[in-house]
Amino acid sequence: MPTVVSQPGISVVVPVKDRVALMRAQLASLREAMDRSPEPAEVIVVDDSAPAVAAEHRANCLEFGARYVAGPAHVGAKRNLGVEEARYDLVLFTDSDCRVSPDLLERHVKTMRDAGESVGGVAGPTFVEDGEARANRIMRWSNLINDDLERPARSAAVTWATTTNVVVRRSVFIEVGGFPSESLDIVGGEDCDLGLKISDGGYRIVCDPGAVVVHDHAITDSIGTAARRLYGYGRSEQWVCSVHPHHRRPVVNAFTVGAVAIVAGAALAPFTGGLSLLAAPVSVGLLVGLRSRRLRGADRSARAIAERFACASVELMFDLGGFTAALAMRRPSMLFTGLKPADAS
Repeated sequence: MPTVVSQPGISVVVPVKDRVALMRAQLASLREAMDRSPEPAEVIVVDDSAPAVAAEHRANCLEFGARYVAGPAHVGAKRNLGVEEARYDLVLFTDSDCRVSPDLLERHVKTMRDAGESVGGVAGPTFVEDGEARANRIMRWSNLINDDLERPARSAAVTWATTTNVVVRRSVFIEVGGFPSESLDIVGGEDCDLGLKISDGGYRIVCDPGAVVVHDHAITDSIGTAARRLYGYGRSEQWVCSVHPHHRRPVVNAFTVGAVAIVAGAALAPFTGGLSLLAAPVSVGLLVGLRSRRLRGADRSARAIAERFACASVELMFDLGGFTAALAMRRPSMLFTGLKPADAS
């Protein structure tokens, strides 16, 4: 990536594929935020949709004053291309299925200008909007979906932040090498990787709880959608752990526990009359029960307890993603580890 001197201002980079209606809503919110920016601002949309959909994105970009750039499939490579195209020295990353608050650019510019050079980025919280589907109600309890998005609302600084709402100095981005253009999957983990490189490079990522982005409820409109996302989160976390092993920590993966219980149960079956074969489902069931008690929220009504247990069951897909990723990368030690929380020292 070229080391050029950028003009003062803020560039917004948004990767997209399909999602025309969601992207249009994001463009409308960004247009309002650009109009309130105290410095020059631009929006760069990097897209790899099929031609017919790409034409719709081009038209929407023209209407809302954004720049359209055709890009690769990998989301990290998309964002890297957006930064290459950026004119300004601050770069905000957000997503196509989000909407920014009207004062977002205003707040991020002020915080970055007031910060010292040791601050490489500023993160704001992202809140998933409420939906009417039953799956939305179930997944509202999820720590895995909500905690990293909302973390900047309760932390002074983080080691990494989701790319739904984080602004970085372009010079720091270039210094640390930007996003990975290749990883285990075409999406997932690139935000962790960038943030950890910035933090390990000696820069701080501070938080502004008032710089808010809203995530569309489509993220949890169905259990299948939530499960696929969680599975991807699990896979990407293990990939990040393979790249940044010093940020690993011991974890209890339900599928690792289940696999060990299956092997042990089969070995003991001749001596237990087959009862030991129940070890796997019982141990996984206990883990789900314990996880449901640790989910967000204090409501202990019967309905809430049932929803929390259902949510914890869906969260098993995160464990499955991590389990399969560790096997795919042939790193058995990672069956017992995961990534440290982003606000861990």
